Amino acid sequence: MKKLLSVFAILWFLVGYSQQKQVKRAAVAFLNVENLWDTIVSADYIDGTVPFSNPKFHRSVPVDSLKYLETTEEYTGEWSNENLVGKKVIRKQILADDFTAKSPKRWGSKYYNQKLANEAKVISELGRQYTNDNPVICGLIEVENRQVIQDLIKQPALAKSNYGIVHYNSYDSRGIDIAIIYQKSRFTLENSYTKEIKIFNEEGRREYTRDVLVAIGYLDGEKIAVFMNHWPSRRGGEAVSQAKRNAAATVLKNEMDKISADNPGIKLFAMGDFNDDPVSPSLKKYLGAVGSPSELSEKTPYYNLMYKLFKAGVASLAYRDSGNLFDQIIVSQNLYSTEKITPTYSIFKAEIYAPSYLINKEGQFKGYPFRSWDGDRFTGGYSDHFPAVSVIQKEYIKK
Repeated sequence: MKKLLSVFAILWFLVGYSQQKQVKRAAVAFLNVENLWDTIVSADYIDGTVPFSNPKFHRSVPVDSLKYLETTEEYTGEWSNENLVGKKVIRKQILADDFTAKSPKRWGSKYYNQKLANEAKVISELGRQYTNDNPVICGLIEVENRQVIQDLIKQPALAKSNYGIVHYNSYDSRGIDIAIIYQKSRFTLENSYTKEIKIFNEEGRREYTRDVLVAIGYLDGEKIAVFMNHWPSRRGGEAVSQAKRNAAATVLKNEMDKISADNPGIKLFAMGDFNDDPVSPSLKKYLGAVGSPSELSEKTPYYNLMYKLFKAGVASLAYRDSGNLFDQIIVSQNLYSTEKITPTYSIFKAEIYAPSYLINKEGQFKGYPFRSWDGDRFTGGYSDHFPAVSVIQKEYIKK
């Protein structure tokens, strides 16, 4: 009986199109979980004696445990994986004690557990009206460490999906990370890694941001790659900071191009908080993401699913009292088809998910996303961004 129910959870019948064709769908989505931090003061411990791919290479550990860990030096050089090979060092995070019971946020277990339940509820709904299932792949933005992701996927709304985790600690000064969770029954992970983004401030000093997270594997037997992004913010102003996002776009495009060349036919999803709109230079010029299928070509093979939504006035957040669509999903040309049902996966639907409970209903921020934080006050809300969702589908052929 359980097996029968699981089959119906991923199969939908297209009404009015064909009484004989069945369709299989999957949601590929992401959510900015707005500072999903645990209650423990942490620091980064880098053990350069193990491979980059090993989660123990760079991990978040409680500050109290640092005295038990071996270090080879007090490192003062540039932070990058390559520079730390063979070393064992500690990297302290700014605002490390910001999310604790004794901080102004009064961040204890009660609020943390509520936050986990809130984020799990939203994730469980992404694409559900089209798939009757949790997302097969879901990106996460603004997680503190691997532990909070493990706590998240254990929530009742998500636990049944048996999610696996792709996560690497970043060198972001606050320790903000990105991650991907995936249903292990449908996506088989083949490889994962990060691509470093090097940016600099006006004085030429290195600034540390989130890497591009890459996961390659097989979704229901089809080879895909997912590129998770959280690009540099607009701190200091859009124009002043634009070069930083252009640099991130160049890193992303180079890696997408490389994976496409190395894996003919692979299908690509690039998604995340780009801190730019679909019409910004980073996405239009440097990544070359087009806004219409008619513009797709060998030279411009990437299609921004959110472009038309942006032109229609859809926003995923409010930045400086102006609506922006920073949260986007961009796919490779081979995920677009003019046919309603195809033998392999193609795009069926893309949306910004904004049900009424995710919208602030009163006060200064009426109409904005119902965020978790108002300064140091936990509001009980969800995120300062609406999530982005893509739904793919193909003909289901019973074996």
